[in-house]
Amino acid sequence: MQISAMPVTRYLLPATLVLLSCLTLVGNVSPAFADNCCPPRRGTISGRSVVAGVASFFVWPGIGQAINDQKGDKVLTHVLLGLLPPYRFWSGYDGLVDRDGGYWDGRI
Repeated sequence: MQISAMPVTRYLLPATLVLLSCLTLVGNVSPAFADNCCPPRRGTISGRSVVAGVASFFVWPGIGQAINDQKGDKVLTHVLLGLLPPYRFWSGYDGLVDRDGGYWDGRI
């Protein structure tokens, strides 16, 4: 009686692919848990920040960030993204709470 090698090789390729897929998923998950070195900070809501939030929402995004004395690159980002209508909601909130920081050059 002769033993065929067919059943062993028949399951070898799918098992190898499953193992490689699992190893790929495990290897790629670790950067998602990176430490956030400088998270955005919310300021306090004041009269100035209320005016800034209303200006960013109704007039043009970026005006509120300029009123709140944010950095120029953040103001420019808000002005350019203000071309997209849904962006006004986030920019108005950002101006209202006087949020310091944000996404720019890969930093938070």
